Amino acid sequence: MAPLRTRIYIDGFNFYYGLLKGSRYKWLDLLVLFERQILPSILHRIEPDREPLDMVLDDRAVKFFTATILESLASGADSVSSQAIYRNALLKNASGRVELVLGGYSVHQATQHVVPVDDPHRQPKFCPRQLVWKVEEKQTDVNMALHAYDDALSGEIDQVVIVTNDTDLTLALEMIRKRCPNVVVGLVIPAKPSPLFGGRARKANAALCQHAHWVRDHISEAELAASQLPTVVQGGRRAAVKPDSWYARPFTYIADYISATKAAATDNGHALAAEVVDDGY
Repeated sequence: MAPLRTRIYIDGFNFYYGLLKGSRYKWLDLLVLFERQILPSILHRIEPDREPLDMVLDDRAVKFFTATILESLASGADSVSSQAIYRNALLKNASGRVELVLGGYSVHQATQHVVPVDDPHRQPKFCPRQLVWKVEEKQTDVNMALHAYDDALSGEIDQVVIVTNDTDLTLALEMIRKRCPNVVVGLVIPAKPSPLFGGRARKANAALCQHAHWVRDHISEAELAASQLPTVVQGGRRAAVKPDSWYARPFTYIADYISATKAAATDNGHALAAEVVDDGY
């Protein structure tokens, strides 16, 4: 049987907070992660006695749904620039096979109920109210749902793989199953095994799982480690360089940086500049 023509749809917000926040693996090659690590591990069969189906990513392999960090929300002084450099490196290295689909953030003041420390179970209607900053990521869920649904209807692919644990995507998966019965729906939960769960990842959302043909409930640290971008990604007028604060220990990147930038020093006789930034995704 022909391999399943597959596209990956990644909820960037869910992916970052489920897997990457505080880790050493933020310089991640999404294409390599799914093409060489995740998909080869999936043993999906049409029938129990049949061989597992092969899966192949097409030319528009990965759609990454994300939003640009606002300076007013950034936890690090260089989070915004680091995110920009990472995106630049990701796109350069993928040669057109990764697409960024941008949403945004809504930041506004709102009055919210405050949970008393001495009475955390008090009902909201009996709690005092306080003016707070309310931060919401906008459009990511809608964008993911529409892209996956439209691609499934197009006939260009045989499988959609949704990477999230957000129940807001439940209806999209349900509609793809109903309207596109020949399209396989895969679900990857962006979570890593944890000692808190006996060495397993947090539980996948049941509402999402019931609409998927197969579910992978974790991505391991070893898979992340094996899917890192090159220290220096060449292309265009500037090479993109892994931020120094994204390394496990400060300044351990120096040797890698020197050797990599030497290799990227010239391109057809023209000097290439390298951007070095620090924190953020």
